[in-house]
Amino acid sequence: MLRKIVNLLVILPLAIVFIVFALANRHLVMLSFDPFDPSDAALGLRLPLFVIVIAFAMVGVVVGGIATWFGQRHWRRAARANERDAHEARTQLADLRGRTLGHGEYSEAQFSPPGSGSAQAAPQSYFYKAIGRDKPGAAL
Repeated sequence: MLRKIVNLLVILPLAIVFIVFALANRHLVMLSFDPFDPSDAALGLRLPLFVIVIAFAMVGVVVGGIATWFGQRHWRRAARANERDAHEARTQLADLRGRTLGHGEYSEAQFSPPGSGSAQAAPQSYFYKAIGRDKPGAAL
């Protein structure tokens, strides 16, 4: 709910600014790609000014996003390596627990409730479940 309110507080004023800008800049301008003869219509476009400005802003956002994505490749690579290491550590821990008690895989049925004293108590960390960012396949 809070996220929707924040989005509304950001998107609504931005939309109003774009609409006012578009209404104030509807006149046609010549966008020329010929540096030697700017009046040559063969290498130019006649568009409303707001279309040109908004199009270049959108191109800037896309180029900035791509640059950021490439700049963060180091962190994505480190996250994948850490995920592999965590998976290997979990596998080794499960193997060590199985070898220590000689049972292979644990099942909760092997252990009695605390205080009954009839069965061997499970290590507390056995019942640990991966939560949050520790989920398999999660990225940092």
